Amino acid sequence: MTFKQKLQTTKFLVTSEIGPPKGIHTETFLEDAELIRNRVDAINVTDLQSSVMRLGSLVVCHLLKQKGFEPIFQVTCRDRNRLALQSDILSAATLGIENILALTGDHPSLGDHPQAKPVFDLDSVQLIQVIRGLEQGKDMVGNPLEGAAPKFCIGAVVNPGADPLEPQILKMEKKIEAGAEFFQTQAVYDIKVFENFLSKTKHLKTKILAGIVLLKSAGMAKYMNNNVAGVFVPDSFIKEMQETKDKSKTAIDIAARLIKELKPMCSGVHIMPIGWDKKVPLVLDAAGL
Repeated sequence: MTFKQKLQTTKFLVTSEIGPPKGIHTETFLEDAELIRNRVDAINVTDLQSSVMRLGSLVVCHLLKQKGFEPIFQVTCRDRNRLALQSDILSAATLGIENILALTGDHPSLGDHPQAKPVFDLDSVQLIQVIRGLEQGKDMVGNPLEGAAPKFCIGAVVNPGADPLEPQILKMEKKIEAGAEFFQTQAVYDIKVFENFLSKTKHLKTKILAGIVLLKSAGMAKYMNNNVAGVFVPDSFIKEMQETKDKSKTAIDIAARLIKELKPMCSGVHIMPIGWDKKVPLVLDAAGL
């Protein structure tokens, strides 16, 4: 059963994430992927995450596909104009990659090449519209595609902790109207904040996968509270990380507890290990998944 087909069921979905390396060494992430084979429903591949130059998402998706995994091709609008975006999406379809997560992308000034010129020819809503247009056999300006039209499963992102929340919901509605089939959220640590988000989006018929980011330290938690919009790590979690003698074990325990609390509320979880890829199976075990 494909990821798209699973979205039509009541199955609690689990996705994880791989950040391509800064180089051409692929053995490590392929080994990490093997650890979650048959444990997750799909694997996101980030697209120059945090505006840091890395191996491309498309080739990593292709390698995962060759190994029998179901990748989700993350595509940001930051680095490519509408020509390159459409070309890469058609390339993905040619390689059998059907799942796409459409994002606007972080500004290059935040990454390791702050001198890079941002493109942002399209935003995420427009990108979803373009992908749906390709499915109809036409490019963005109406020129017909040759042969069979591609088919995709399109996802998007949302920040449930944004303040104010209303602009996020408005954009979420636009993404659904454009053709988004599922949403993966920014990191969730405060269950009450997530409950508030769900109550205000219950009119939307879509699948929502709550974001789970492993806390590596109390310092990481404080940094996110101060610098990542819409993310709030409760003091209780910060205290746990400060007092623990085994940060890894405590991080896994916190993630598992969050997943157990979130499971009755949403359609699934999206686990973002941020370099702790080998710990994802331990989180799944602890959460009973």
